[in-house]
Amino acid sequence: MNKVILMGRLTRDPEVRYTQTNNTLVSSFSLAVNRRFVRQGEERQADFINIVAWNKLGEFCSKYFKKGQQVGVIGRIQTRTWDDDQGAKHYVTEVIAEEAYFADSKREGTGANETFENTFGTTMPGNMGTDFEVTSSTDDLPF
Repeated sequence: MNKVILMGRLTRDPEVRYTQTNNTLVSSFSLAVNRRFVRQGEERQADFINIVAWNKLGEFCSKYFKKGQQVGVIGRIQTRTWDDDQGAKHYVTEVIAEEAYFADSKREGTGANETFENTFGTTMPGNMGTDFEVTSSTDDLPF
């Protein structure tokens, strides 16, 4: 099974290009994903992961994702190689996005939710909003 789930911040606005053969849209961007643990006395480390989104998902990402936004991406890892003009072999590993979601809270967002609702008539996928309360009381639990 090849499945990747990432949450991070965009390091730049998505870049759009089209394939030469059939003019298919492809969007690429990079996510800064914080590592889970921090060694005492050190700064938190991040990994910079290249993401590629095709067709409608690529169009969505290029239209609504901006540098600095926190997003979630579900996809698969893919590796590829190629030889350049000088004969040197290049290797790249990237995540091919199959799903992409906004992960910023409403307060952190830049109004993209309203734009999305006006365009698509619904709330953005992955947007939980802030209309819920988490309590730590166990008094009401049935067990």
